Amino acid sequence: MPTNRPRYTIIVDDELLNQIDDFRFNNRFPSRSAATLALIHKGIEQFNKEFKDKEDSHNS
Repeated sequence: MPTNRPRYTIIVDDELLNQIDDFRFNNRFPSRSAATLALIHKGIEQFNKEFKDKEDSHNS
C-alpha cells in the first residue's frame, strides 16, 4: 500500500537488527517499521527529558 509520508533508509548491524526484532515480537508490533518508530519516539522523549533535567539543574 503506497504512502505519501516521507521515507528513508537506515543501515544497522546484525546485533541491532536482532534487538529491534526482539523488541518487535516481545511487544507485538505488527511490523519492524512500527517497532522502529516506537523506539525512535521513546528515544527522543528520553533525550528531551534528560536535556530538560540537565538545563533545570544548571538553572538551579
